[in-house]
Amino acid sequence: MRVTLAARIKIKKSAPARGAGKPDGHRSAARLAGEPRPADLLAWYDRHRRILPWRAPAGRRADPYHVWLSEIMLQQTTVKAVGPYYAKFLARWPDIAALAAAPLDDVLKAWAGLGYYARARNLHACARAVVERHGGKIPRTEAGLRELPGIGPYTAAAIAAIAFDAPASPVDGNIERVIARLFALEQPLPAVKPEIAKLARALTPAQRAGDFAQAMMDLGATICTPKRPACALCPWRENCAAFRRGDAETFPRRVAKREGDLRRGAAFVVCSADGHILLRTRPARGLLGGMTEVPTTQWSKDFVVSEAVQGAPHFPSLRKPVVWRKTASVVRHVFTHFPLELNVFMSEVPAGAAAPKGMRWIKISELDGEALPSLMRKVIAHALPANRSR
Repeated sequence: MRVTLAARIKIKKSAPARGAGKPDGHRSAARLAGEPRPADLLAWYDRHRRILPWRAPAGRRADPYHVWLSEIMLQQTTVKAVGPYYAKFLARWPDIAALAAAPLDDVLKAWAGLGYYARARNLHACARAVVERHGGKIPRTEAGLRELPGIGPYTAAAIAAIAFDAPASPVDGNIERVIARLFALEQPLPAVKPEIAKLARALTPAQRAGDFAQAMMDLGATICTPKRPACALCPWRENCAAFRRGDAETFPRRVAKREGDLRRGAAFVVCSADGHILLRTRPARGLLGGMTEVPTTQWSKDFVVSEAVQGAPHFPSLRKPVVWRKTASVVRHVFTHFPLELNVFMSEVPAGAAAPKGMRWIKISELDGEALPSLMRKVIAHALPANRSR
């Protein structure tokens, strides 16, 4: 009897002799016509590999700095969104030593708009750790990479495989989808992740591990897509249990996510008569840590809009109290764990008014250079006329 790849990784040393029957417990083994061959995928990749700014040309070893930078940027973000940011970072900080020497605030400003800002803080901390602990050389092993800030199991495996051709098996969302369909895994995400990781490791060839990892990513991104997968073009279609069943689009199985409770709050856009806007820096840790924002109240489920101005910035030096005007609509934004609605209040104060403690005045014309997350850019655009917010 031919034992499939999926069944083989389940067999213990005490398994019955060959021919004694199928091993129990693996749901997809009997459905496979044959094991998927890494060589078939690599041949497809050699013909159809994507051209990406951070990807080395065929036959050349990737630059570890380029791989690391791109992998951090690509976490929970699309290739299309990352492209301009990657080019900007590489032009400004061409190697890891230059990035390590940069002020964190400059890194946050360059990152603004890409989202998930803890990645930028970890990127900077990781660059410094590599320079201080490893002489500017990125570690070659998964274990060494895992010791660095912001590098988890997936990123460590991706860098080790792609940059150093180590036999590592990164599993991102694209690869999860490919494996789940290939073996028709009925258990839903996230519980099935360990099984997917085992299957990915078993598939990874000893040679060209980096190309294989990128081939899996490309297959998921261009052929084995979430909706309407192009199964007819897939080099593994004859080995794919979900293709043979005719329900590939239903994999991977998922447990419905519970959306977080709506939070609400107020944002205060204060401009001075001489063309400045009031800003502050958020605490280094936590949501949007270290980023720039207009003053806001706390964001909570029980926010009371009629009491919002109690949390507005105060200007003790002014003779007259600040007059706040509320905009007609709210600014909506969705974070990973909860949706948010901000009521926007506006005011103008005389030129030269002292900024409240912990806040500062910035020229409106220089806002583009600030580390403003997309939420705050929405708020400012909502409050200010287009010709004034530039």
